[in-house]
Amino acid sequence: EEIQEVKDEGNLEMLFNSLDKIVEEAKNQEEPAWRPSGIPEEDIRSAVVPYLLKHRSYLRKVLKEKEEENRTVAESVLAGRDRIAELQQLIQARKRAWQ
Repeated sequence: EEIQEVKDEGNLEMLFNSLDKIVEEAKNQEEPAWRPSGIPEEDIRSAVVPYLLKHRSYLRKVLKEKEEENRTVAESVLAGRDRIAELQQLIQARKRAWQ
């Protein structure tokens, strides 16, 4: 009676069924399951390195885009400054001609 109560309380029947399913699925695998080496730095490296490489690639792409955008804006600013200088010279020339 107490065992049944514990099984009902912890929903053990469902958990045991789930465990049985996992065991059955594992029987079909040819390769052994991954096990930690005991050195956390090495264990996490296989998961973290691909993510970091992908993120580095993304950041390089974004940096290249921003550098190109900055180059375009800088050219636009320089062209604007040249236009302002031309207009100032034109204004000075017309001012002298008027005087």
